[in-house]
Amino acid sequence: MKITMLGTGYVGLVSGTCLSEFGFKVCCVDKDNDKIKNLKNNIIPIYEPGLTNLVKKNSTANRLSFSNDINKNIKEADVVFIAVGTPARRGDGHADLSYVYEVAEQIAKNLEGYTVVVTKSTVPVGTGKKVKSIIKKSNPKANFDIVSNPEFLREGNAIEDFMRPDRVIVGCETEKAKEIISTIYKPLYLIETPILFTNLKTAELIKYSANAFLAVKISYINQMADLCEKVGADVHDVARGIGLDKRIGSKFLHPGPGYGGSCFPKDTLALVETSRLNKTNISIVETVVKYNQQRKYDMADKIIGILKNDYENKKVSILGLAFKPETDDMRDSPCLDIIPRLQEKGIKISAFDPVAMDQAKKLLKNIEFAKDLESCLTDSDALVILTEWNEFRSLSPNQLVGIMRGNKLIDLRNALNPNIFNGSQFDLIQIGRPSQITQ
Repeated sequence: MKITMLGTGYVGLVSGTCLSEFGFKVCCVDKDNDKIKNLKNNIIPIYEPGLTNLVKKNSTANRLSFSNDINKNIKEADVVFIAVGTPARRGDGHADLSYVYEVAEQIAKNLEGYTVVVTKSTVPVGTGKKVKSIIKKSNPKANFDIVSNPEFLREGNAIEDFMRPDRVIVGCETEKAKEIISTIYKPLYLIETPILFTNLKTAELIKYSANAFLAVKISYINQMADLCEKVGADVHDVARGIGLDKRIGSKFLHPGPGYGGSCFPKDTLALVETSRLNKTNISIVETVVKYNQQRKYDMADKIIGILKNDYENKKVSILGLAFKPETDDMRDSPCLDIIPRLQEKGIKISAFDPVAMDQAKKLLKNIEFAKDLESCLTDSDALVILTEWNEFRSLSPNQLVGIMRGNKLIDLRNALNPNIFNGSQFDLIQIGRPSQITQ
């Protein structure tokens, strides 16, 4: 079976590589000549643990290849995956499907023999039907089926998520398509992965529903953290106490400065827009979208309040720029809202991230990008942890004494162990926890 993956972004590259690891012949196609040239030389455009080695392994085994020739690879494919971007559309937040529809036209012109066309991109309800109509209109004689197979990949853990997923969702219309997709995911049957077959629209909605629910869960625990600070409770114990209830579960109950990344912000917006177009009430998600944006501003104001006055003479060290650890993804990272708000007060910013510095330099201006953690903290009045990289978790008073000028540790990820700082000269301020303040 020959598989063609259209798009070598995060989803396309990870999915194509993992499918080749399953033993299939996979060609990942992209119109970006430089990207394809780099991929052929094992230069990976994204940071994802384990991906470089997996690409090299399967390329060497001649199961994985890269190409700019979309026409040839569609013609030769038994299965074509659409894995192009669906960013939020300017103005209304709905998913921009122009790239999806563009490749649908190209697929239509090049289909030869029976082919399964799979939408892997995150798309609103009804997109599969639209893709089908585009292909049929452009090529009435085409012999094909449309399948919706949404991805559920967490950045930083994407390979494990693909190879050992919680579930696989497949929306299809015919038994023939179901049989082919079942063959592709046969290796997962061996580890008893649940595979749920639905219709097209249900599969499309499952993806948005899942991400919106997790966004709600994150915002909920953030609000509980605010309440904990007011009443003197510990949000970590609250999260553990409710998470032990199997109906709730412990995941995504970790407070922070608000969610970001490539999925939650745009998918919640798209779901709200879908609801609006269909005249249904989805006010819970609407509220979460608004709250999450305000959350980032509130965290900036929290930092400003802790610093009190004389902002222009303050240096703040920002630790972590990516929206989460184990990725260089800066999309909707909290730092993009927090840092400019601090700069408006005249606060000088020094920043460090283990892998996201190059991406951050494209988006943030007038800050010092430190070469390492120590230089970032030198002569700093306060440090702020925005991303919970493991190397930040081990910070201790002994490491900070003599390097920092001030004593404010503002941990917006609760990455530090408060017991280590208890009784030290440092003021540790965390989210939803009693602060360790020096007397």
